[in-house]
Amino acid sequence: MIGRSSGDPYAQFHKETEILYKNKETEKKYKIAFVVQRYGLDVNGGAEFHCRLIAERMAKYFDVEVLTTCAIDYMTWKNEYVAGVEELNGLKIRRFPVDFPRDVSKFNKFSSNIFGRKHSEADEIEWMKLQGPYSTQLFDHIEKSKKDYDYFIFFTYLYCTTFFGLPLVKDKAILVPTAHDEPPIYLSIFKSLFNIPQAIIYNTEEEKSFLNSKFKNEGILSDIVGIGIDIPKDINENDFIEKYNFDNFLIYVGRIDESKGCKQLFEYFLKFKNETGSELKLVLLGNPVMKIPTHPDIACLGFVNDQDKYNAIKASKILIMPSKYESLSMVLLEAWHCKKPVLVNGQCEVLKGQCIRSNAGLWYENYEEFRECLDLLLADEHLRDQLGNRGRKFVDMNYSWENIENKYLDLIEKVAK
Repeated sequence: MIGRSSGDPYAQFHKETEILYKNKETEKKYKIAFVVQRYGLDVNGGAEFHCRLIAERMAKYFDVEVLTTCAIDYMTWKNEYVAGVEELNGLKIRRFPVDFPRDVSKFNKFSSNIFGRKHSEADEIEWMKLQGPYSTQLFDHIEKSKKDYDYFIFFTYLYCTTFFGLPLVKDKAILVPTAHDEPPIYLSIFKSLFNIPQAIIYNTEEEKSFLNSKFKNEGILSDIVGIGIDIPKDINENDFIEKYNFDNFLIYVGRIDESKGCKQLFEYFLKFKNETGSELKLVLLGNPVMKIPTHPDIACLGFVNDQDKYNAIKASKILIMPSKYESLSMVLLEAWHCKKPVLVNGQCEVLKGQCIRSNAGLWYENYEEFRECLDLLLADEHLRDQLGNRGRKFVDMNYSWENIENKYLDLIEKVAK
């Protein structure tokens, strides 16, 4: 059996009582490689951050390594980290150089042809290589060192690290797809990928239902897990208000990108302001990869530390999530932990599903619904408090680190049998 986490998820197990999951042949702790496209404290992508949190938690039970690239920027995959081995937060990180940077213009043009016209499987494989990050040295290491690891956990279906890496070790592979209904998932090359791992870890019921329907892979061992969240003990909204001089605001947390629905958010917010004369502000936390409208009531603070982020969420009226494409929103969980209501894009089944299950948020599918929801939430403090309290209960019941760790341990135990 695997040693289980109980009580405080950060509690240190006593060596004399800790039961480690061992390889029956070697009597050593299982060695598990986490494979992900980017990894590091400078990397703030959702799936990459998800991977880092899980890898660090699993290191309590297993001998964990991370196999990744030297890239930081997901747009270009430029090699910025030094290739080789380093230690980060107690984990061994093996970094491999990306063979070539992504030519964004060429990739976008090729994508238009792929998704808009008839094409071959060879075209799709070429699209995947252009998508990146393609690292021959990483793939060689996975293949040649297969015997050195008991299991490989691949994060995110969408990139070369999983597409080309997972088939090399399919008999030892666990996939965390972080998938949603988006154009690439319909490419024919992904059909086999979702049917060859030993197990799949889904983030939400919607993700599992969608992928089971799409790829007919119900027979593969799986579980719906998600992720826990780490929240500072002392969250103080007044610290944020005094530091940045903001109150009466909506908050958006994440990459500021058209693909995240930010363009529509800006359009809806400014239309709402023009129609209502509201003094409401929109505060953005995250790195922008698109132009942000110049307006006195839209403020981008860039990437802030965790303490400022949670203080900001706590100080806000509502957290807004405009993305159509999510497999799990950590930001929603963080907002609910802070007892804040959320307003989400109802065209995203995952976000809508989280709001329905938690009864802690509202959703919209057009501007009229956006305005109606915003008017309702801003006018009713009691409703905001109700939704926020329900969100906190939902997170505490479903996304504690104790629950998350034990689900990973249970699944790995089943794969080993």
